[in-house]
Amino acid sequence: MTSSTKPKLLWLQAITCNGNTHSFLNHPDLFSILSHFEIVYHPALDGSYSMEGVIKGSVPCDVLILEGSFIEEGFLKGGVEVSKLIKTYANKAKHIISAGTCATFGGIFKQKDPDKISGFCFDLEEKTSRYENYASKLISLPGCPIHPKWVSYVLLMIANNKVIDIDNLHRPVELYGYTVHTGCTRNEYFEWKIDTKNYGLKEGCLFYEQGCQGPYTRGSCNKILWNDISSKTRSGTPCFGCTEPTFPQASLYITKTNMGIPAKMPLGIPKRAYLTLTGVTKSFKIKRFSERLLDYDK
Repeated sequence: MTSSTKPKLLWLQAITCNGNTHSFLNHPDLFSILSHFEIVYHPALDGSYSMEGVIKGSVPCDVLILEGSFIEEGFLKGGVEVSKLIKTYANKAKHIISAGTCATFGGIFKQKDPDKISGFCFDLEEKTSRYENYASKLISLPGCPIHPKWVSYVLLMIANNKVIDIDNLHRPVELYGYTVHTGCTRNEYFEWKIDTKNYGLKEGCLFYEQGCQGPYTRGSCNKILWNDISSKTRSGTPCFGCTEPTFPQASLYITKTNMGIPAKMPLGIPKRAYLTLTGVTKSFKIKRFSERLLDYDK
């Protein structure tokens, strides 16, 4: 495949901390992935065009990757509204990837001005006025930051002309079709309602007392591990729910309960079924769990 026939990839940033760019740069096969594309412009990598050329609005674009929260007015580059640049290249592109929770749902920067700042096609879970124009091209990759292999999955599917199955928020089902709870090494503790009393420990569940959002959060963090070795829950840190439209929440380390029962049921679990299982598990005491937790408390 010659340079002229490779899909043209353009990475644009709006209001961002650069976290998704830096995450992607840590992909172990970064240059192999990018070899399938002609990099028109990337904020940290060499491209075929300068930012000045991009601002003129005339460079080619087949795949547009958007990073950062969107605002219609007041955020400029080179004297041009970034919103105008994004729309110009979104119209040209065959595929639009919203990289990160900010670009997808508004994210943390939305807290600055909730009425004006949003994601490109979604404002939390609601569709923006831009949705209808670009929905047919859109792939959502929420995360704060995104896992680099989530990006590579989508890019390689595009490079090989493969269809990507998506959910109602345009997230790839292959990556977001299950919860972060899936694959968590602490699942047995969750089932037996045995919580850890502190962070950084290998034993015990982080849901009941530490506010882990894994049962509420769609993502593959415990199946596609970070650096191929770890995840938040494996390192003893509760999931923050960073792939969800509601991120960031005001109280990250609290699971709200009513009389010891979570106020919000884990995704896909009926309340009656949860209460039945809870009643059963509370009647048992698993000796090997108690011994492990006692060892870590010493």
